[in-house]
Amino acid sequence: MPLGSVVPHGSALFNDDFVLTTNLSSLTLNTMNFPPEPFRIKTVERIRRTSREEREQFLKQAGFNVFNIPSDAIFIDLLTDSGTAAMSDRQWGALMQGDEAYAGSRSFQRFEAAVRDITGFAHVIPTHQGRVAENLLFSTLGKPGVIIPNNTHFDTTHANVSASGALALDLPVEEALHPALEHPFKGNMNVPALDDLLSKKRTSVPLVAMTVTNNSAGGQPVSMENIRETSRVCKKYGVPFFFDCARYAENCWFIHQREAGYENKPIIEIARELFSYGDGCWMSSKKDALVNIGGFLAMNDETLAQTLKNKLILIEGFPTYGGLAGRDLEAIAAGLYEGLEPDYLDYRTGQVRALGDMLIAENVPVVRPIGGHAVFIDAKAFAPHIPQSQFPGVALTVALYREAGIRAVEIGSLMFTEKDAKTGEAKYPELDLVRLAIPRRVYTSSHMICVAEATVEIFRSRKTMRGLRLTYEAPMLRHFTARMEEI
Repeated sequence: MPLGSVVPHGSALFNDDFVLTTNLSSLTLNTMNFPPEPFRIKTVERIRRTSREEREQFLKQAGFNVFNIPSDAIFIDLLTDSGTAAMSDRQWGALMQGDEAYAGSRSFQRFEAAVRDITGFAHVIPTHQGRVAENLLFSTLGKPGVIIPNNTHFDTTHANVSASGALALDLPVEEALHPALEHPFKGNMNVPALDDLLSKKRTSVPLVAMTVTNNSAGGQPVSMENIRETSRVCKKYGVPFFFDCARYAENCWFIHQREAGYENKPIIEIARELFSYGDGCWMSSKKDALVNIGGFLAMNDETLAQTLKNKLILIEGFPTYGGLAGRDLEAIAAGLYEGLEPDYLDYRTGQVRALGDMLIAENVPVVRPIGGHAVFIDAKAFAPHIPQSQFPGVALTVALYREAGIRAVEIGSLMFTEKDAKTGEAKYPELDLVRLAIPRRVYTSSHMICVAEATVEIFRSRKTMRGLRLTYEAPMLRHFTARMEEI
């Protein structure tokens, strides 16, 4: 086995008793590109290894949807990087300072100060997670006939826009549609297309959104030049410009690494410049703020902020806690700064890149260059014998769990297929991906080697993978609760 780090036993790739070898030359070859962790481990959590027979049973009980598998049956969980980070000693210490006052707590004041310091936006509204922020914003601004353009909407954003009756319009650059193509900023907005849209339908567009990094395009960053140009077009037509900034720190790190003129600029200053081109933002703090729960909206428009606060009181709570405990606000305030630390970001993106490089070395088709929070496998190229109508990405998530107890997530034909309202004909997404999302400060390089080994072995036997058919689907966000059977 070329990667040399895992020895399989029996007929399955991994069983209860798989072991890591100490083949020094091979192990060194594959770990030399892993950056050292800029932290020491104080507390560990036991994870259980299941047998293949157990995993087969779990898959059947789950309707072959890995969302339905209990976490204690997962060996390496790469379903999401949202809310799965390990918090630091500083964040745990901050929890103890939580002021649980219903209104006007000092924890909110610290949280508000941190968000204002980094984003520069005047009005800060906490929410218990990002999709509530999306719901507040788009239930207010969206309605039938409205268009919300974005470089690429992610699933919950798309759903919240659609639920309002508005059209979620993706405007990615052409490079984003070609997974194997190397381009430093494949997350960019198609600015000429945006300009053309606003020139024709300005009155139908209440805001322009930009997702940084661009998750659905493979975790790809947006350049500062593209942000600046998008802002210029928005100002030209008088349209507010908002960021979905769940992974803004990783985006700023890529700007620092890849864009001329930013190599010597502090990451926090890059972040402040990024936000200076916008009118507001929303964030799932469960990503780059390194916490397990939380989110917020921030903006300069006082009238819009007051409208959103009034809605917030109905569904989340008073505007100085927004569905969060004071201790959660403290952890976010600390985590927002930790997420901008250069040594952390170097380690974070380096771990993701090292996993991607191992897969590339074995010709596994992935989105290139490797993004900030995950490795995205091109499911259409990985399993070309499975049509999109049979969900090749889901087939790969099933194979990863069946063979190795690894949980990943499909971002493709199950998540993003749209049906024509009149004909019922399915319109499949251009990209059909499987995301290996790496939780922050949780897994070691040995875990990543295990993931690489499993993926490579499945790739070699990919012709045995089977497609799936739906037996149940919800009308919206069906990938969370869908049930399927193998064909």
